[in-house]
Amino acid sequence: MALYEMEDAKERVILVGVQENDAEPEEESLDELAELARTAGAEVAGRLIQKREAMHPVTYIGKGKILELKELLWETDATGIICDDELTSVQLNHLEEELECKIVDRTLLILDIFAGRAVSREGKIQVELAQLKYRAARLIGLRNSLSRLGGGIGTRGPGEKKLEMDRRLIRERISRLKKELREVEEHRERLRTQRKRSNLKVAALVGYTSAGKSSLENALTGAGVLEDAMLFSTLDTTTRSLRLADTQEILLSDTVGFIRKLPHHLVEAFKSTLEEAKYADIIIHVVDASNPHQDTQMFVVYETLRQLGAEGKPVITVFNKQDKLETPGYFRDFHAEYSIPVSAKTGQGLEELKEALLEILRRDQVYIERLYSFAEAGKIQLIRTQGQLLSEEYVPDGIEVKAYVERTSHTALPSPPITECSSTVTTFPVAFAASTISSSSRGLIVWMLITFASIPSAASFSAASRQLETGSPVATIVRSFPSRSTTPFPSSNL
Repeated sequence: MALYEMEDAKERVILVGVQENDAEPEEESLDELAELARTAGAEVAGRLIQKREAMHPVTYIGKGKILELKELLWETDATGIICDDELTSVQLNHLEEELECKIVDRTLLILDIFAGRAVSREGKIQVELAQLKYRAARLIGLRNSLSRLGGGIGTRGPGEKKLEMDRRLIRERISRLKKELREVEEHRERLRTQRKRSNLKVAALVGYTSAGKSSLENALTGAGVLEDAMLFSTLDTTTRSLRLADTQEILLSDTVGFIRKLPHHLVEAFKSTLEEAKYADIIIHVVDASNPHQDTQMFVVYETLRQLGAEGKPVITVFNKQDKLETPGYFRDFHAEYSIPVSAKTGQGLEELKEALLEILRRDQVYIERLYSFAEAGKIQLIRTQGQLLSEEYVPDGIEVKAYVERTSHTALPSPPITECSSTVTTFPVAFAASTISSSSRGLIVWMLITFASIPSAASFSAASRQLETGSPVATIVRSFPSRSTTPFPSSNL
C-alpha cells in the first residue's frame, strides 16, 4: 500500500494598505506586515496600496481599488486578504461581502501569532483576554435568518437571541480571565517586593521585536531562552542573575518585543508583562543595527515606553547584530547615556555593556573602608548581599573591609571607619554657577572628585565638566584626577 505525505496547505494572501497623506511610507509598514504573515504561516501572493486622505469608513479602500483587488485575487489564486490596519466591524463585513474571501486585519494577525507563541499560564491568559476583547466588538449574527424585526403574524418574539447569548458568554469569560490575571499580577508584585528587599537592581531588556533581546540575554546569563529569527519568538518574561564584577550582581529581565501599530488590546492585556520596564532600575534598549529602519523602530520603542510611564530611567542603547554589518559604522542614541555596539553572536561589546551597568550602579553606592570587630562579623554578610565586597582582611583588632554599599544600607552599618568617601561633603558653588550641565551630571562629578581626587576643588570641577560635555567616558575623567593613596576600586574596573 502506498504511503502519502500530508502537508498543510499554506494560505496565500494579499497585503492591503492605505497611505494617508501625513503618515509614514506604507511600503515599510507592508514589509513588516509581510514578515508577520510569514511568521503566522502564510505566503504573500501580492500587495496593494491606495493613497487616500483617510481610510474609507465603510470599505477601508475605495470602490475602484476593490475591483482591482478582485482581479488580483483571481490572478494570484489567493485565498485571503490581510489589511495593515485594525478594521471596524462595518469595514470587515463589507469587505467580506465584496471580495467573498477571508479578511484579516493587522490586530487579528498579531493576536494569532501571540496565541501560537504563548507558553506560560500568564501568557495564555493575556492572549485569550486580548482575543475576546477584540471579538466582542465584532460579533455578528445570522442576519435575516434569526430576525424578528419584520411586521405581520409570526414575527413577534425575542429577537436575535443567539447573538446576545454569545455576548453574554464572552463577557463572563472576560470577567473570569481578568480575575485570574489579577492573581498572576499579585504574584508578580510579590516577586518585585522580594527583589526590593534584597536590594538587587533590575535591568530590563526592551526593544523592537526580533532585535535580539533573547540572544543578548542568553549571551550574558546563559538563560537558555528560545532564539528565533521570527517575530515575537518569545512572549513570557524571563529574569536571570547577571554577575558584573567579582561580587556585584544585577537581575536581567527580558520583555515582549514592541512593534508599530501595537494593538491596544495587547497593550492592555500584556500590561503586567510590559510593566517590567516600568519597574526596572535600568533600561537596556536593544536595537537591530543591521535593520535599515532602525530609526523608526527606536522611535516606536521610546513612544511605547512613554505610554507605559517608564521614562526618566538610565538608558543604555546597544546596537546588536554587528556581525551582520559588512563595514562597522558609527552608532549613537541621543536619548541614552551609553551607546554600545554589540554582537550577541560573537560576544563583541558585552564587557563594555557590563562596565556601563556597573558605572550606573556606582552612582547609588558609597565606597567604605572599615574595621569591624569580630563580634560584628555578621555585618560583612549584609555587605555581601546588599553591596559589593571588594576585600576583607583579618587583623588582630578585627576585620578590615573594603566595599561598595547602597546609600540606604550605609546607615545600617554603624562602625568607626578607617576611611569613608562620602559624596555629600562639598558643594563647589562657584563652579556650579559657571556650569551649564544638568544637576544629575553635577552630582556625578562631585561624587567622582570627592571619591577619587586627592584635593577636590572648583578648578577640578570645571575641568571635569568640560570633559563630560565633550562626551569623555567616566573612566577617562577619573584618571585625570590626582589620585588618592588608596584606590577605591581595582584599575580593571576603570
